[in-house]
Amino acid sequence: MAYIYKGLDGRKMTEFIASLDGVQDEVWGRTFEIAARAEALLVQHRAEGVARIDMAKGDIDAYVVLEDTNRNNTGSQKSSANSAASIEFGRSGYEVEVVDSSGEVVNEYEVGPMEGLYILTEASHLPKKRRSVRSPKKVRIKQRKRGGGQD
Repeated sequence: MAYIYKGLDGRKMTEFIASLDGVQDEVWGRTFEIAARAEALLVQHRAEGVARIDMAKGDIDAYVVLEDTNRNNTGSQKSSANSAASIEFGRSGYEVEVVDSSGEVVNEYEVGPMEGLYILTEASHLPKKRRSVRSPKKVRIKQRKRGGGQD
């Protein structure tokens, strides 16, 4: 293994090498390959929804991103809601209580567990890391008022 001690132009040598045009072209090319494989895997499993594969370029690195932005995980919902993480890694089952404005339970149901699809993991040829099983939880959702033709 070689050790590089000196820098160039005020930057570390490793940063200088990583920013070379040829290296950046290869990084972007590999990113595109992984994104294409991920998109093919996602299309095989897509039943509904707006999940998609995107690519992002940083200063040196490039990223393949699984995004799932819909009205269920944006806006007034918790900011920690993330359907993309559930698609990739799966989720534990949980119980849901739907309550009205006075706090009375009007409906109860269970959401079953879901095995992860590991879209990005498989597209990147990385080993799967299973998530630990979490204890069951109960979620309370406020019932929406219907009317005006909007949902």
